[in-house]
Amino acid sequence: MLVSTRSEYHVVPADGRWAVEKGSTVTGTYDTKDQAIEQGRKAAKGALPSQLVVHKADGQIETEYTYRDDPYPPQG
Repeated sequence: MLVSTRSEYHVVPADGRWAVEKGSTVTGTYDTKDQAIEQGRKAAKGALPSQLVVHKADGQIETEYTYRDDPYPPQG
């Protein structure tokens, strides 16, 4: 069975602004967290299967969104 990898995007704090990252690449920087989440969702939905991980201002994970089937479902 062929297992596809999922694209992973992160919304992270960036020098008083908010950035969307894919891996170590910043795909965009925004004035507000809401703007970054909106753009992160668009990017993630355009690269299915994917995941959007939203971080708090202190860098901790706040929430995650998975789009389409998770390519690594748990067994059992």
